[in-house]
Amino acid sequence: MRLFITGVESGIGRALVEEALRRGYEVLALGLSLPEDLRGIKFEECNLLDMERIYGKVERLVEGVEEIDLVILNAGVLGRIGLMKDTPLRVVREVMDVNVWANKVIIDALLDLGVKLGMVVGMSSGASLSCDKGWNVYAISKAGLNCLLKTYANEMPETHFISFSPGLVKTPMLDAILAGGEELYPAVKKVKEAPKMEAGELARRMFELLSKLKDFPSGSYVDIKEVL
Repeated sequence: MRLFITGVESGIGRALVEEALRRGYEVLALGLSLPEDLRGIKFEECNLLDMERIYGKVERLVEGVEEIDLVILNAGVLGRIGLMKDTPLRVVREVMDVNVWANKVIIDALLDLGVKLGMVVGMSSGASLSCDKGWNVYAISKAGLNCLLKTYANEMPETHFISFSPGLVKTPMLDAILAGGEELYPAVKKVKEAPKMEAGELARRMFELLSKLKDFPSGSYVDIKEVL
């Protein structure tokens, strides 16, 4: 079994790699950095904002590879909690580039290089549906990711695409969300009060749920609560 994954330096991505290795996967990873204690994987350093470099990095990762069983598009950025009108266009573009368009470049590169893809899972968010006050471009970018993967699903029936919302997971990104002002943004208060999962527990459950994800039509948005 072979896994291609993005964003492995911390949080969910790192936990997914650790779980994949425990399960005997060959891991190909693209990210900003590789933790020193994550060994036994093939890694290419790449800032997903640098679109022109992504293709070459993917090409090096998949050299000699004809098939990838599982692609997890995990890398993502929050931007900032705040009002849409106060969010600079520069920030909007950066979040959209990392959370949406870098994933298009990666998928297109894999296809162009002739790699057969089994399942592609994009890490989405409930914010893509709620669009609560404060989420602004993060919510928009995750909604864009949902639509991007559904579009590919309609074009590529041989590959199973899923937008997966993992719920609340204890990660550096969640810490940034919780630093937002709950007085101004009710969604932050709701997040603070809700139960949360450790990244390692999520990783274990995700691999256990892969067969259930295949029961949903390709292109579906799936919340973890639907499959637990």
